[in-house]
Amino acid sequence: MKKYETLKKMIADSKKIVVFTGAGISCPPPSNIKDFRSSDGLYNKGNKYNISTEDILSIDFFLSNTKDFYDFYSKNLVFPNAVFNDAHKYFAELEGNKDVTIITQNIDNLHTQAGSKKVLELHGNAFRNYCMNCKAEYSLQELNFEDVPTCSCGSVIRPDIVLYGESLNGNILYEAKNSIMNADLLIVVGTSLIVNPAASLVRNFKGNHFVIINKSKTPYDKQADLVFNEDIVQVINNIKDNKKNR
Repeated sequence: MKKYETLKKMIADSKKIVVFTGAGISCPPPSNIKDFRSSDGLYNKGNKYNISTEDILSIDFFLSNTKDFYDFYSKNLVFPNAVFNDAHKYFAELEGNKDVTIITQNIDNLHTQAGSKKVLELHGNAFRNYCMNCKAEYSLQELNFEDVPTCSCGSVIRPDIVLYGESLNGNILYEAKNSIMNADLLIVVGTSLIVNPAASLVRNFKGNHFVIINKSKTPYDKQADLVFNEDIVQVINNIKDNKKNR
């Protein structure tokens, strides 16, 4: 239990905390969203198009095969009924007495649903959508995935997410970099830290404590002060249990 107590103390002693999250934070119940890069994850499964998942989720495929894109996207990346879990909730509740910034690679909106106020979405948000012509905005619930979602003006609606072949939002990337540079504590959760430029953001950390919570190893494990190869909700529950027992 010493590692949990150490993490708990790191959190207690820190004023500015950045939580950098990937798909792994949304895997535990009740969120139950499958991750991408594990052995049975989305990126390692075949598909009927016989091309890589990265190619399907590219801007080129979206523009040239829009119906096929939406067929794959709606079945594999859109989870309108997913709910936040104890980890999302814990980090949101930290805002009560800490300066907390969430930097997420996820598009599932669960950090916001859990109550986090400062959320930097590196790859966008599937719950936001807009017309490619008139820029009219649409919620996820307004889209009909049985066909290509179309605006009242007649143009195609696209999700407000970053596809392969597109650049990340420069302003969000800049804000994320600055948040990490000024943080006392950086907690990385549920990401392999292999997809750049997002993963390389952790190199900007100059604070006191660097923690990684991920089921598999990452390229940055040796640089971290603490590494948990565990389910994030298990780690959070152990922190809470320690708090109750003190």
